[in-house]
Amino acid sequence: MSEQEAPKIEFPCEDYPVKVMCNSGEHVHEYVVSVMHKHVADLDVERITVRESSKGRFMSVTFFITATGVDQLEALHVELRSHKDVHMVI
Repeated sequence: MSEQEAPKIEFPCEDYPVKVMCNSGEHVHEYVVSVMHKHVADLDVERITVRESSKGRFMSVTFFITATGVDQLEALHVELRSHKDVHMVI
Protein backbone atom coordinates (compact mmCIF):
# COMPACT_ATOMS: atom_id res chain seq x y z
CA MET A 1 0.00 0.00 0.00
CA SER A 2 1.46 3.39 -0.93
CA GLU A 3 1.59 6.37 1.42
CA GLN A 4 -0.67 9.31 0.64
CA GLU A 5 0.90 12.71 0.29
CA ALA A 6 -0.37 15.49 2.51
CA PRO A 7 -2.67 17.88 0.64
CA LYS A 8 -0.90 20.91 -0.79
CA ILE A 9 -2.06 24.31 0.39
CA GLU A 10 -1.98 27.19 -2.06
CA PHE A 11 -0.83 30.44 -0.48
CA PRO A 12 -2.20 32.88 0.30
CA CYS A 13 -4.94 30.73 1.82
CA GLU A 14 -7.97 32.67 3.07
CA ASP A 15 -10.05 31.44 6.00
CA TYR A 16 -7.31 29.12 7.25
CA PRO A 17 -8.42 27.88 10.70
CA VAL A 18 -6.02 27.87 13.65
CA LYS A 19 -7.31 26.32 16.88
CA VAL A 20 -5.43 26.65 20.16
CA MET A 21 -6.29 24.34 23.06
CA CYS A 22 -5.11 25.71 26.40
CA ASN A 23 -5.83 26.16 30.08
CA SER A 24 -8.57 28.68 30.82
CA GLY A 25 -7.51 32.11 31.95
CA GLU A 26 -7.32 35.68 30.76
CA HIS A 27 -3.50 35.68 30.76
CA VAL A 28 -3.23 32.78 28.31
CA HIS A 29 -6.02 34.20 26.13
CA GLU A 30 -4.18 37.53 25.91
CA TYR A 31 -0.94 35.72 25.08
CA VAL A 32 -2.56 33.71 22.27
CA VAL A 33 -4.19 36.79 20.74
CA SER A 34 -0.94 38.78 20.97
CA VAL A 35 0.98 36.02 19.17
CA MET A 36 -1.65 35.90 16.46
CA HIS A 37 -1.45 39.70 16.02
CA LYS A 38 2.34 39.43 15.75
CA HIS A 39 2.18 36.89 12.90
CA VAL A 40 -1.06 37.92 11.14
CA ALA A 41 -1.13 41.53 10.01
CA ASP A 42 -4.84 41.61 9.17
CA LEU A 43 -6.19 39.54 12.08
CA ASP A 44 -9.99 39.87 12.26
CA VAL A 45 -10.71 39.84 16.01
CA GLU A 46 -14.46 39.69 15.27
CA ARG A 47 -14.00 36.12 13.98
CA ILE A 48 -12.23 34.79 17.07
CA THR A 49 -14.28 32.17 18.90
CA VAL A 50 -13.62 30.97 22.43
CA ARG A 51 -15.18 27.85 23.92
CA GLU A 52 -14.76 26.72 27.49
CA SER A 53 -14.71 23.08 28.54
CA SER A 54 -17.67 21.79 30.54
CA LYS A 55 -15.82 22.23 33.84
CA GLY A 56 -14.16 25.49 32.84
CA ARG A 57 -10.58 24.26 33.16
CA PHE A 58 -9.72 24.45 29.48
CA MET A 59 -10.64 26.56 26.48
CA SER A 60 -10.24 26.46 22.73
CA VAL A 61 -9.57 29.64 20.81
CA THR A 62 -10.22 29.51 17.06
CA PHE A 63 -8.94 32.05 14.55
CA PHE A 64 -9.56 32.30 10.81
CA ILE A 65 -6.57 33.87 9.10
CA THR A 66 -5.16 34.45 5.67
CA ALA A 67 -2.18 32.11 5.77
CA THR A 68 0.69 33.57 3.77
CA GLY A 69 3.05 30.60 3.78
CA VAL A 70 4.53 27.61 5.55
CA ASP A 71 7.04 29.81 7.40
CA GLN A 72 4.22 31.85 8.95
CA LEU A 73 2.32 28.74 10.07
CA GLU A 74 5.43 27.11 11.53
CA ALA A 75 6.38 30.30 13.41
CA LEU A 76 2.84 30.57 14.81
CA HIS A 77 2.89 26.96 15.95
CA VAL A 78 6.31 27.19 17.60
CA GLU A 79 5.57 30.43 19.45
CA LEU A 80 2.11 29.37 20.61
CA ARG A 81 3.39 25.98 21.86
CA SER A 82 6.16 27.68 23.83
CA HIS A 83 3.65 28.87 26.47
CA LYS A 84 3.28 26.46 29.40
CA ASP A 85 -0.54 26.70 29.37
CA VAL A 86 -0.96 25.89 25.65
CA HIS A 87 -1.54 22.17 25.13
CA MET A 88 -2.22 21.89 21.40
CA VAL A 89 -2.24 23.96 18.22
CA ILE A 90 -4.21 22.60 15.29
